[in-house]
Amino acid sequence: MPPPRIHHSLASQLSQLTLHSTRPRLPPQPCIPQFLVPSIKPSSAIRAFSTTPTLHNWLAPKAGESRKSRKGRCRVPTGGSMRGTTVVWGDYGIRMRDHDRRISASQLRIAEETIKKRLRGMKFRMYMRVAATIGVYTSGNESRMGKGKGSFDHWTARVAVSKIIFELKGDLHEQVVRDAFRLAGNKLPGLYEFVKKGDPPVMGLTKVGVNGVTEADLKRARKKLPLEETAARLPSSTPGTLPLSATAVSAATTTSAPA
Repeated sequence: MPPPRIHHSLASQLSQLTLHSTRPRLPPQPCIPQFLVPSIKPSSAIRAFSTTPTLHNWLAPKAGESRKSRKGRCRVPTGGSMRGTTVVWGDYGIRMRDHDRRISASQLRIAEETIKKRLRGMKFRMYMRVAATIGVYTSGNESRMGKGKGSFDHWTARVAVSKIIFELKGDLHEQVVRDAFRLAGNKLPGLYEFVKKGDPPVMGLTKVGVNGVTEADLKRARKKLPLEETAARLPSSTPGTLPLSATAVSAATTTSAPA
């Protein structure tokens, strides 16, 4: 049986039908040559834009050292500096109180882990006030002199006297923080003390503003000049007499006692 024939008018209507998608039609894109398209390949080194600063490692410098560091000593300013002796960002801190030390990066890391382990489960934020940026180089045993400084061994930090090392901020009880800093101080070389925000600064080993001690008093020369010591030993001048001159004071010091 032959197939049924379709009327020519219906065939013409079917030929005029078209398919349309529901998506909106985009305007035609300009044709850009391929050599003008930047050839940037996705890589793990490319970081998306973010306002959050990158985290730096405080236990080792990012760029290393351009030359080998010497052993050196802590740079303690002689002009009466009190920088780094008070709590700045946190509420509590741990401060060195004996003398300058050279603390290795492993010791600082162990102290940090000790504090975090003691305060596990609590909300707090810790600040590190020192950084291990000094390289320590060692040579093998029984090495002759003149064979060089040696190879790199570890990173270390020079911590001067009365410097804050760690700070803590958060909803923490003071006794809990004291215990955490006590455990951390046992892992570090030297003696340490617990300080709070608002405690007086320290110049050397003396607290400024305590017992009437001022910054001007600490900056004044401790040792008197020889002329001032001699004038202090001589009796004071009575009214009506002229004060002793510098020549008379020097002459009095040169005279010898009678036999």
